[in-house]
Amino acid sequence: MDFESLKSSSSGFDKLTKALEQNLNPEDQANKNKYQDDRLWKPELDKTGNGYAVLRFLPASEGEDMPWVRVWSHAFQGPGGWYIENSLTTLGQKDPVSEENTRLWNTGLDSDKEIARKRKRKLSYYSNVLVVSDPKHPENEGKVMLFKFGKKIFDKITEAMQPAFEDEVAVNPFDFWKGANFKLKIRKVDGFWNYDKSEFDSVSQIAESDEDIKAIWSKQHKLQPFLAPEAFKSYDELNEKLNRVISGAKTTSTVETTDLPQETSTTSVASTNESATAPAMDESDDSLDYFSKLAQE
Repeated sequence: MDFESLKSSSSGFDKLTKALEQNLNPEDQANKNKYQDDRLWKPELDKTGNGYAVLRFLPASEGEDMPWVRVWSHAFQGPGGWYIENSLTTLGQKDPVSEENTRLWNTGLDSDKEIARKRKRKLSYYSNVLVVSDPKHPENEGKVMLFKFGKKIFDKITEAMQPAFEDEVAVNPFDFWKGANFKLKIRKVDGFWNYDKSEFDSVSQIAESDEDIKAIWSKQHKLQPFLAPEAFKSYDELNEKLNRVISGAKTTSTVETTDLPQETSTTSVASTNESATAPAMDESDDSLDYFSKLAQE
């Protein structure tokens, strides 16, 4: 899609709403690994334990159809260290952790089901954003960066595009001309990051002129590489690592957790067996229905 087509199509609002409907009922389909990616914008809390920033979600990059990609991953600790890897279910393929979780679930034992719960998939999204305001790092303001976020924030996007009440007007947050800035507000609730107060501002054009808007569009990053086969280890590699982590046969090296998702449901219960330094993950991203469905197949 060229820039003029992008402008006349309202950034593909109809296509995005259809994609939302498919996303809300996803089939078994997960982190560009743990290494630092300088293209990624990350929120940061202030001294009071709160975080605030203003972002503008951007439309699909040239040559791509969607302004977001979904990636499933697993992140848990065993006797042999951490297992933090993309899940092959992202690509619709078999994944050893999912298979092991299915086996555990099928035993019917509460202890095995609890292990499966702790190892369940985590869902992350990647989108391009314009950093409008970043009080902690003002040097990021005006930059086009990648933003990795979870289900809680994606729910905010869904609510904007598919409002629940008749007096609310649907807004395409990814539109340059008729979109809206996203006010990201983070609080700590029971020790976890909470995004409930985050909200979209009123509709506004992202920049004054089409020339300025086109300049922003030209700086966007491609999202499809997050779904490329090379972003995932092979089934055999993942299986070997899983066996090593759960058996403790070898000691794994220390992993960086700086790129791990930080949002979580306030209703989730932290495992008493996990390390005190374990990253806070979003436990609402994937329900137990996933395991129940696999158990019936």
